[in-house]
Amino acid sequence: MKFRLKVEVGLKPGHSDPEGETAARLLKELGYKVERVNVSKVYTILLEAGSKNEALLRAEEMCRRLLANPTKDNYTITVEEEK
Repeated sequence: MKFRLKVEVGLKPGHSDPEGETAARLLKELGYKVERVNVSKVYTILLEAGSKNEALLRAEEMCRRLLANPTKDNYTITVEEEK
């Protein structure tokens, strides 16, 4: 079975987000009443696995091994069966 994984990785609270801070400043200069901007990465992965649970376990492993730094990043995973 094929599954589509969506992994969103963002900074934990308290960590500096220079890209988000720059975007917020520039949006304010353009006249938008922006309070804060947070930048995150989204990975969309097509994966073959035996079940939805197996796909989720593999996604967790990918995050631990490569996609997220546990010291500074939080992540969320969404798994959908590919039709």
